[in-house]
Amino acid sequence: MGIKVELSNKLKSLPPYLFVEIDRAKKEALREGKDIIDLGVGDPDRPTPRFITKALHKASLDPKTHKYALDRGLSELRVEIARWYKTRFGVKLDPDKEVLPLIGSKEGIAHIPLAFINGGDIGLVPDPCYPPYKSSIIFAGGQVHIMPLLENNHFLPDLPLIKPGILAKAKVLFLNYPNNPTAAVCDSSFFKKVVRFADEHNIIVCHDAAYSEISFDGLNVPSFLETDGAKEVGVEFHSFSKTFNMTGWRLGFVCGNQDIIAALTKVKSNIDSGVFNAIQIAGIEAMRNSDRVIADLKALYEKRRNVFVDGLNKIGWKMPKPKATFYVWAPVLGRYTSVSLAKEFLEKAGVVITPGNGFGESGEGFVRMALTVDETRLKEAVERIKRII
Repeated sequence: MGIKVELSNKLKSLPPYLFVEIDRAKKEALREGKDIIDLGVGDPDRPTPRFITKALHKASLDPKTHKYALDRGLSELRVEIARWYKTRFGVKLDPDKEVLPLIGSKEGIAHIPLAFINGGDIGLVPDPCYPPYKSSIIFAGGQVHIMPLLENNHFLPDLPLIKPGILAKAKVLFLNYPNNPTAAVCDSSFFKKVVRFADEHNIIVCHDAAYSEISFDGLNVPSFLETDGAKEVGVEFHSFSKTFNMTGWRLGFVCGNQDIIAALTKVKSNIDSGVFNAIQIAGIEAMRNSDRVIADLKALYEKRRNVFVDGLNKIGWKMPKPKATFYVWAPVLGRYTSVSLAKEFLEKAGVVITPGNGFGESGEGFVRMALTVDETRLKEAVERIKRII
């Protein structure tokens, strides 16, 4: 008795979600009693700042916050986001038309192709990449065209290499700088090329700037929307998760082209009921006090980066220091693949790292390690790695 559960072709076509596989292997090691240093998933180890949790608590006691949220989010939050954007990037945004709160930036990234992709259309996706870029295109019924991110091109996509036949069918282009997983950054000259490219081929740019506030050595990374003409061709996604250690809260936003924002709003109005109002109020408090959080966050990860990368270089595993994000993108050691190195580290050193090919074929030859444990554990990880390389 019972029905036969048959998965859709779209679901079948998805690769295994990378972080689920990592979590499974980690839990198995923990069940065996191993002391695990987890450098796998990029989930900040520090708690959400106290002033933000206090704002949530206070707002959650107000019955007015218990009702459905508006599709477009609280106007006060949109105004605060626009104010922050003007201060941080010098970009003026209309809070009523060019800003949309999200249930985490991942949610918006997953849904935006539904507004623009039809069967047979193409989405241009960097490789390696954050997995939802690919899955969002597949769920929308489109085809994924890979743009390799290669070390010899500074992990930037080589847009002129894309063939005319692909460009004729392309509807959206995903980009992400500072980049996950490679930790690469780009400058304004690259964004200028992107704007010209998108305008010429009528392609919507979806720039994921989740790591814009985690940069080192005095670097302030640019916003895509700072570029002349950027608002004519695209939008930019931001996340509260990394900037404010709010991963579990699920709060983000997208801003930019008002027609693209309106289309995503229409999709969301048919799928979700918005972000819990008390969380949006806490988000307002976070944005108003961003300076006191971001400076400390940069200092924390920069110190961890120095301890970890200097330590690895000292034991003979040579790699450059990343300029942004809290990731280290390291070349695999000679005799390993990215998967075999990750397996070796887990089994023999109790260190969880992420194989680069889990982010796409072009990630083979690298592994990603997250700076989301304290300095003592990072030093311990270096000592454990030293024993097996």
